[in-house]
Amino acid sequence: MKSLCACFFTSSVFNSHSHSHWNHNHSHSQSQIMAGSISGPSGGNAANILLNHDFSGGLDSWHVNCCDGYVVSAEEVSQLGISMETDGNCAVITSRKECWQGLEQDITSRISIGSTYIVSALVGISGLFQGSNDVQATLKLEYHDSATSYLFIGRTSVTRGNWKKLEGTFSLSTMPKRVVFYLEGPAPGVDILIRSIEIGCSNPNNNIARTGCVSTGEDNIIINPQFDDGLNNWSGRGCKIALHDSMGNGKILPKSGKFFASATERTQSWNGIQQDITGRVQRKLAYEVTTSVRIFGNNVTTADVRATLYVQTSDLRDQYIGIANVQATDKDWIDMQGKFLLNGSPSKVVIYLEGPLPGTDILVNSLVVKRAPKTPPSTPPDIKGVAFGVNVIENSNLADGTNGWYPLGNCTLSVRTGSPHIMPPMARDSLGPHELLSGRYILVTNRTQTWMGPAQTITDKLKLFVTYQISAWVRLGSGSSGPQNVNVALGVDNQWVNGGQTEVSDQRWHEIGGSFRIEKQPSKVMVYVQGPASGVDLMVAGLQIFPVDRHERFKYLKSQTDKIRKRDVTLKFSGLDASNYSKTSVQVRQIQNDFPVGTCISRMNIDNEDFVDFFVKHFNWAVFGNELKWYWTEPQQGNFNYKDADDLLNLCQKNKIETRGHCIFWEVDGTVQQWIKALNKTDLMAAVQNRLNGLLTRYKGKFNHYDVNNEMLHGSFYQDRLGKDIRANMFKTANQLDPAATLFVNDYHVEDGCDTRSCPEKYIEHILDLQEQGSPVGGIGIQGHIDSPVGPIVCSSLDKLGILGLPIWFTELDVSSTNEYVRADDLEVMLREAMAHPAVEGLMLWGFWELFMSRDNSHLVNAEGEINEAGKRFLALKQEWLSHSHGIVDQQGQYNFRGFHGTYKVDIVIDTKKVSKTFVLDKGDFPMVVSIDF
Repeated sequence: MKSLCACFFTSSVFNSHSHSHWNHNHSHSQSQIMAGSISGPSGGNAANILLNHDFSGGLDSWHVNCCDGYVVSAEEVSQLGISMETDGNCAVITSRKECWQGLEQDITSRISIGSTYIVSALVGISGLFQGSNDVQATLKLEYHDSATSYLFIGRTSVTRGNWKKLEGTFSLSTMPKRVVFYLEGPAPGVDILIRSIEIGCSNPNNNIARTGCVSTGEDNIIINPQFDDGLNNWSGRGCKIALHDSMGNGKILPKSGKFFASATERTQSWNGIQQDITGRVQRKLAYEVTTSVRIFGNNVTTADVRATLYVQTSDLRDQYIGIANVQATDKDWIDMQGKFLLNGSPSKVVIYLEGPLPGTDILVNSLVVKRAPKTPPSTPPDIKGVAFGVNVIENSNLADGTNGWYPLGNCTLSVRTGSPHIMPPMARDSLGPHELLSGRYILVTNRTQTWMGPAQTITDKLKLFVTYQISAWVRLGSGSSGPQNVNVALGVDNQWVNGGQTEVSDQRWHEIGGSFRIEKQPSKVMVYVQGPASGVDLMVAGLQIFPVDRHERFKYLKSQTDKIRKRDVTLKFSGLDASNYSKTSVQVRQIQNDFPVGTCISRMNIDNEDFVDFFVKHFNWAVFGNELKWYWTEPQQGNFNYKDADDLLNLCQKNKIETRGHCIFWEVDGTVQQWIKALNKTDLMAAVQNRLNGLLTRYKGKFNHYDVNNEMLHGSFYQDRLGKDIRANMFKTANQLDPAATLFVNDYHVEDGCDTRSCPEKYIEHILDLQEQGSPVGGIGIQGHIDSPVGPIVCSSLDKLGILGLPIWFTELDVSSTNEYVRADDLEVMLREAMAHPAVEGLMLWGFWELFMSRDNSHLVNAEGEINEAGKRFLALKQEWLSHSHGIVDQQGQYNFRGFHGTYKVDIVIDTKKVSKTFVLDKGDFPMVVSIDF
């Protein structure tokens, strides 16, 4: 275990220090750039800017900070338990009573902004202690307004009797009044030995805010990545580690190289092997991690192994960033790959492997961490020759019996008549004018498994990256009792893909609708209809699978948006002579559309000024990803953490961004803290009440919305333990504590037709049930984590939910595609459907920045700040939804235009006189008259 010297390891240790300098030691200003360590000789041929860097002049030009110091010769150094192979002097810093005490030098006059400086020091330690201690290089930056900040440069872990090289880089984008370089870090009582220090300027006038000096991208920042140097630079995270050339009586050999390591005697799932990479990674740069792992022991054959990054921030927060995970086995080595990015300037960064249950060893053969290569830009998908609206199903009308169809399993297919002649509504909305259906259907009998039904192979009829809509009529025959799920499914190379589901509980024909898209060339694609219990006959009519022309739909949505989101305006001028009407020009510019468009943000994000800049420019609402959830604000009973939420809320308030409160409770069992699960009914009821009182009293009036009990259609933890009334009581109490907040239900898969638990009908039933119990439900949240969206399917759900008269919000919207252009189309589908529907009153994206989203391939901005095609489409739509107009005053002394609801600025110019006015265009059924006195 590390000694107490490493004050930056835990917040509790950190906060126990009373000296103000240490507590603020890593409060880096955003104008400073932290860079990582480099390999190779320090500084190249650059001159050393430090005076007396080798202590040949004693401690001249150096200052000892609140402790003692002296210089010894090489011969005298050996008395301190460490040898110097060459002649020279060594500085000894002793009588240290605080971690931050050390050796410093004022370098203000010898540095300039925009230059990158490379630091290299040869350091050791001495004294009475066990284990290793960290020595750290830091800059103290004093500004003219009396503000002081501290910039971390680099750190190395040192053991007694050894010299270690400490390396790092720094660059300043603004020039402080005073810049002081110093070495610090070990525990009180541990002496710092310094053989030499060099600071060289590697690239004058080259700002490293983006490129940095960490690595060329080819260099692995992991030291001893294949254990050729034993276990040096590696350690166990709460467990022991061991080196092997083989295991299991020679059955386990390295995948590459000569050795591998194991994390053993693990007692917690987070135990594993780790390496401190502090100072070797740079903020705002993406890194790729590649490792080979397997498991051993405890009679476990498979287990989840995860690569995780532990980050301690400059203000002492502990962050854990998931990098990658894989199902490892005890049979062979498995490769795992992932990426990460640091937003802020951390005081400590550790990469480690974790995951399996206690008692299972984690084996690692190699670990590589390099700058992530740039992802090649996508090319637009090839849609030439795509027959939009044309059914790919053979013999869909069954005119040729069951030709083209085959039974999946040993069921029996036959053709009957008596099904609907009209196309299901969602398909009608996509297809436009079309032929009637034949009225024939497939009857499936002798079903002995739920997956049995009619099937077709459609491999050669599909095109990559094209979105296909699925539509059919389905009904149950004999043998049914109670509700049955019916599903149109696709087998894509033996992988199940959901093409739509519906619940059938009577003898009527039911519409089933869904969509899918294939983005990797398959060898076989089969579509089949399945779902009811064995013994239940199934009827299927008019199955359609056709490519969707989304852009044709966009034309319709634009006209609908114009009707719903715009209003006529008359600018009426007074004090203007009629003879000057034709000489008076009017320019109208919309400053902001008042339709709420927000995004999810997290505490980690706001340490990145590029993220913050994009956020405040393009969003007017925000929701916190985790920071308001109960498991975050009270991870252990009575141990509260509101600081993260407070920081996010302060940022939003500063930038006049409205906020949603997500969420007070979360009904799904897997999201509930263990300490809550351990409570009896009485104590659980008290804890629920305390949660309501604590959260809503603290933030009264701060959040416009609250998701009261998240995902009640998919979970029932609180209801199962506290009874049905608890849900209504949560709403009632929340309303009493913060009457101004709108209280929402919130759930997923409401809009896409692929989940019978949360279909619109079930959601409506759920909301009405809450209202009957007196719940003040004020809004309907549709999360919107959607795949291959199709407008009419989404719109159908909105139409159904709209009958309740409550505002609908897309609360967690994200779309995913490996192709940026397809992702852009998906996003445009959802944004346009929301803007064109009168029941929708706002939408929230579930993030926008790569590596900080819950789904891969869903980001709008790449990890290092480049806006991709999906992001460009988003910004183009935002621009489209701002109204601008210009012209001259008409003969009635008026100027008329039609614009989106929101804030406007009008400039009126006649000759050399100019009048400006700002006004807000609210919703309304009649033209708004704005009087302008000239």
